[in-house]
Amino acid sequence: MRLQGIIFDLDGTLGDTLPACFVAFRRAMKDFSARAYTDGEIAGLFGPSEEGIIQRLVPDRWEACLRAYLAAYRESLPEHARPIPGMKDALLRLRTRGMKLAIVTGKGPHSADLTLKHLDLADSFEMMEAGSPEGSVKPAAIRRVLARWGTAPHLVAYVGDAPSDMEAAREAGVIPLGAAWLPTTNVQALRATSPAETFLSLQHFLRWIETTLDHIRR
Repeated sequence: MRLQGIIFDLDGTLGDTLPACFVAFRRAMKDFSARAYTDGEIAGLFGPSEEGIIQRLVPDRWEACLRAYLAAYRESLPEHARPIPGMKDALLRLRTRGMKLAIVTGKGPHSADLTLKHLDLADSFEMMEAGSPEGSVKPAAIRRVLARWGTAPHLVAYVGDAPSDMEAAREAGVIPLGAAWLPTTNVQALRATSPAETFLSLQHFLRWIETTLDHIRR
């Protein structure tokens, strides 16, 4: 297996950020809906970006609700989102080894930018493809990254923490790698999609990548 580039998911992969999403969503929706959403119900809405989710739930006031969400998300990040220990250094090591790095996320562009700044990872990637209000577009977004890199799909991996990430990777023709380094990740569901590898720690992932690179260069 050869690798020239790695594309990462964001929430649950580069940072433990889903709790901040859930808190912000509930705070924003309390002024626009009588319904109290659970974490599971909010996660079930994922696919479209926040813009798309809110447009569907609050069609008449979605712009005001989106502003409320982004404000609440910004406020919730310091308390409810944490970096993956060692992630910034791991990305630096990969870049030093000549690896191309990018992000493909389902998050909207505004919340994705807020997240990367909070995690101090904004300068770690060559490019980022955000989500769409219309629904999940990860396979197309992965292909856009490949086109900009001028790199064949089989030379690139997509790293994500959800079964849908592995399905998107396969649809785009890249190598699916499972990120299971957070205790909240459903490892069984992730492995059921048969990633090329599933990593229970960031250190395991980094060792695997570096071993792959060393094998290629020998």
